[in-house]
Amino acid sequence: MKLCGPLDGKIVIDTTNPITDAAPDKGVLPFFTSHQESLMERLQRLAPEARFVKAFSCVGNAHMVNPDFPGGPPTMFICGNDESAKSEVRRVLTHFGWDTEDMGGVEAARAIEPLCILWCIPGFARDQWSHAFKLLKGA
Repeated sequence: MKLCGPLDGKIVIDTTNPITDAAPDKGVLPFFTSHQESLMERLQRLAPEARFVKAFSCVGNAHMVNPDFPGGPPTMFICGNDESAKSEVRRVLTHFGWDTEDMGGVEAARAIEPLCILWCIPGFARDQWSHAFKLLKGA
């Protein structure tokens, strides 16, 4: 992480997505990673002592803080290898108005990052950018 200096021990909220420079194909963004590797995994390898937590990668910036939707608070999916870092990020997300769902270790970013593709389709197809995901759980 040459551009930002040492990250040893620091919590890093990873909001990134591996979007290429290519135009969307019928509203579907192309990624430069595969289902076997996420951008977050690459970043974690570059800065192994950083405490990465994936969050905010599947919602637009207008709804990152105080998301207000008729169905109640949306769900922010997170993952990372450091439990205390995830706990701190969960606290921030709760303060910002989100329900949080921990998907596990850094490998779960392989599933979280593609939510960006799904989130962008209504925007590209219908210019609808005001939405978020919610995980509904049974009793």
